[in-house]
Amino acid sequence: MDILLIGGLWLDTSAWDDVVPELEGLGHRAVPVALPGQGDGSTTATLEDQVAAVLAAVDASADSSAGKPLVVGHSAACTLAWLAADARPEKIAGVVLVGGFPWDDGKRYADLFEMVDGVMPFPGWEPFEGPDSADLSDEAKAALAAKALPVPEGVARGVVRLTDERRFDVPAVVVCPEFTAEQARQWIEAGEVPELARAKNVDLVDLDSGHWPMFTRPKDLAHLLANTTP
Repeated sequence: MDILLIGGLWLDTSAWDDVVPELEGLGHRAVPVALPGQGDGSTTATLEDQVAAVLAAVDASADSSAGKPLVVGHSAACTLAWLAADARPEKIAGVVLVGGFPWDDGKRYADLFEMVDGVMPFPGWEPFEGPDSADLSDEAKAALAAKALPVPEGVARGVVRLTDERRFDVPAVVVCPEFTAEQARQWIEAGEVPELARAKNVDLVDLDSGHWPMFTRPKDLAHLLANTTP
C-alpha cells in the first residue's frame, strides 16, 4: 500500500526521513507529500495550493497499481488529510491523524501565531512547553527550530471548505502522542471535534511520545501506521 505522509506546520518532506525506510521495510511505499510554501521557497502559497498537492498525490497513487492509498496527516495537516477524504472519499483507504484533529467547515486552517511579512514563523518552543516537547532534547529542539520553515499567510489563514458527506464513511485512526486516546475520546464525545463525532469508523491509538513522533519515535510510528491501517 502507498502511505502518503503530510507534515504539519513548518515542516518539509525531510520530517519523514526516519519513517520512510521503516515503512518500506514493512512492505509499504512511503510517499512524503511536498506542500507548496513549505520547502519550495514560496511565500504566496495558499491552502488551496496545499490541498491540490495532496489530491495530486492521492490521484497518482489511486490510479497506479498500488490501489487506494492511506493518507497520514500530522498536527495541523490532519485537516489536509481530512480534506482529501472530503474530496476523494472513493479513492483513499483511510486517514491517519497524528497528534491532531481535523477542523470543520468554515474554520481557518492554522491562524495560530503572529504573522510577520506575510508568513507565520516558527514561534519558538515556549508555546510547546510540557507534553508536546518533553521527549525532545535541547539539541533536537535547536535542530528543529533551525530547519523550521515559515508558513505562508495564505495557508495559515485559508478557510477550510468541506462539501461531501461521504467523508464520514472514510475510516479514520487518531494517533494520540502528547494526549491519550481516552482524552481524545472525551473531546470527541463532548462535541469538540465535530467532524470525528460524525465519522462512522474512528479508532484511537496511544503512542507515548511528544507532538513530533516522526523525530523521536520513527520506528514505533511506522509500525503503528502499518499495523493500524483502516
